[in-house]
Amino acid sequence: MTAPHRTLLSVEYDSPERARIVERSVRPEIGAIDGDRTTATLHRDDETVEVRVAADDLVALRAGINTWLTLLSVAEESDRAATEQF
Repeated sequence: MTAPHRTLLSVEYDSPERARIVERSVRPEIGAIDGDRTTATLHRDDETVEVRVAADDLVALRAGINTWLTLLSVAEESDRAATEQF
């Protein structure tokens, strides 16, 4: 898809390990939740996780951004909860 609308979500974590945990948590969603109008790619480099969202229109781009921000947030909170219990 050649999408005219794109955004980059770049999140920096306090360690490469935390970034790896978040990246591995959301990786299964790449391709699984893409729609007809939106796609996403995922990349991690040390402490930084990047999600690139591309969409055919602004409504689809907003929905894609919201979806990926939610997925990242859930992964972060899950990791935080698991870490605090031990």
